[in-house]
Amino acid sequence: MSSGGSALIRLEKSPTPEDLRTVVRELIDWLKTPEQTSLRRAFAVWLGRVLLPRKLPGQRVPEVADLQEVDTMLTESVQEWTKQWQAKGWTKGWAKGMGAGRQEGEATLLQRLLHRRFGSLPGWVPERLHSADQATLESWGDRVLEAHTLDDVFRE
Repeated sequence: MSSGGSALIRLEKSPTPEDLRTVVRELIDWLKTPEQTSLRRAFAVWLGRVLLPRKLPGQRVPEVADLQEVDTMLTESVQEWTKQWQAKGWTKGWAKGMGAGRQEGEATLLQRLLHRRFGSLPGWVPERLHSADQATLESWGDRVLEAHTLDDVFRE
């Protein structure tokens, strides 16, 4: 996995809960060092509060603070949820709903990551993030972990 930004995109584009689990497991392996604790937590909280509720309509998603908890929850719940969706005819709606809010979620996570990486952000950053197109967000997301300054992230 090349960066947190690419993981974010892969999570957003995961068509099935099994694909989500695969990316979560890759994140667990990629973010295993102690200095990455806050980034692991940021991903886990975003997954539990933003992505999973959007991808798993009608399901109660417990509060999670660690990527391992996300993996365990997905492992234990995925089969039951899939049966429920099929019974309710939600599988088509779930696929359609995956695209809804994608950019907003990416912009929000990228803002959190930038804040954690660089501290307090100037007011133009949230505005720029939330008005950016998909390709631009992906490009900035790929740069966030390697950038030395905030300007490095937003360079053209």
